[in-house]
Amino acid sequence: MIWVYNDEEFTDELIPEGAVGFVYRMTTAIDGDVVMYIGKKNFYANRKVKLGKKAAPTDKRKKDYKRVSKLDYHKYYSSNEVLKKAHKDGIPIRREMLKICYSQMELTYEEAKFLFCNEVLEKEHYLNNNILGKFYKTK
Repeated sequence: MIWVYNDEEFTDELIPEGAVGFVYRMTTAIDGDVVMYIGKKNFYANRKVKLGKKAAPTDKRKKDYKRVSKLDYHKYYSSNEVLKKAHKDGIPIRREMLKICYSQMELTYEEAKFLFCNEVLEKEHYLNNNILGKFYKTK
């Protein structure tokens, strides 16, 4: 599956310089009902990679890993368990980028703004259960 931005397929070459991540909406049909999820995703993931024996330092006080930045948004199918299961079961999911952000603060703000403006906690067809871990869906 592809990512869509402004109704066009999004590729790595379209990532603006200095962009950190994006706010997204995923849409799918489960049991005949259309459901959506809004979230945020970083373009790059910073991971620790253990150094091999030849590259490892001889001094035990020095770190034996290096940090590697890896482009990893391609395979992402949300943190939501329902969407993860739908992807695993082969149900098509539309993955749409709503806004590209240039700092972590902007990314968090824009996600919260989209969540509140779309009333994800009040509407049944949204899979979001909370906003910022402070506001929750009422039962």
